[in-house]
Amino acid sequence: MRYISWQVIFGFTLILLSTALYGLHFLIFGNSHHIFLYLIGDIAFIPIEVLLVTIIIHQLLDSREKKNRLEKLNMIIGVFFTEIGTNLLTYFSDLDPNLEQIKKDLVVRDNWSNKEFDDVVNRLKIQTYTVDANKIDLNGLKDYLTQKRDFLLRMIENPNLMEHEMFTDIVQAVFHITEELLTRKDCSSLQEKDCKHIENDITRAYKLLVIQWIEYMKHLKGNYPFLFSLAMRTNPFDQTASPFVK
Repeated sequence: MRYISWQVIFGFTLILLSTALYGLHFLIFGNSHHIFLYLIGDIAFIPIEVLLVTIIIHQLLDSREKKNRLEKLNMIIGVFFTEIGTNLLTYFSDLDPNLEQIKKDLVVRDNWSNKEFDDVVNRLKIQTYTVDANKIDLNGLKDYLTQKRDFLLRMIENPNLMEHEMFTDIVQAVFHITEELLTRKDCSSLQEKDCKHIENDITRAYKLLVIQWIEYMKHLKGNYPFLFSLAMRTNPFDQTASPFVK
């Protein structure tokens, strides 16, 4: 016998129950005109009900659910920058010989509008990023990322990451640098090609981190002014920044 799902059985049962109730109505009142009048009226309302339930209400619920997921994701992004992201930005920016070209866009002010944030992001996306390979302390970077490896793994395993493509790319880029360095026992005597390869990996992660950091600052300014205040006072690109409230 072909397997019949419970939904089919349940639906068939409801149809039989409805038919039985209509039959009972006819036996008691003997008025088929009344039955068909309301039956057709109810059927005519079904398309409107479908519109209300499956489109309007569903869209509202889906939008609210998506907003909640993005809110959780922004909390995860905040944890990432607190735990590792801000430190990496500080280190990578020190390796950037052209930092002064983008620094003016990275000193965030509390009077920036959303449009100013968006304009900065657009400029940063087309900016050329470089790091000076001669300044990279690969063994020091390896030790630091090794300590954060479990944290990065937990980030990658978080299903909420799929909601944000750029942040997923950041975590994967940083984790890739970690793996590249871990596969090399001594990073102080690498061949030129190896150094160039790791330099490219760092540059890619550096660019993604910069753009995401500005996006996150925009989120904090619009939603959490107290966190935004701390983020400005610990800005890795602002040499005058201080965690102490002035």
